[in-house]
Amino acid sequence: MKRNRAGNPTVNVLLDGSALRVPAGISVAAAMAYSDRPFTRRACGGEPRTPFCGMGICQECRMTIDGRRRLACQITCREGMVLERTP
Repeated sequence: MKRNRAGNPTVNVLLDGSALRVPAGISVAAAMAYSDRPFTRRACGGEPRTPFCGMGICQECRMTIDGRRRLACQITCREGMVLERTP
């Protein structure tokens, strides 16, 4: 496991085809805040949507995670995970 400059462990994930390094142990929803576009999906009207409730009830954090539609607030990041925002 790699570490950041402060010595904390990190993992690498692939977000929409680009590498992203995030702290180990955080949720996929929290990892979105480390990206240049901190949203998980787009609404029918095209507006970006972000996680709201943090426990899976609102389902605003739906993403494709390792090829499956999942709730990003309920999944912990791991090394090599493939994340795709829902268009």
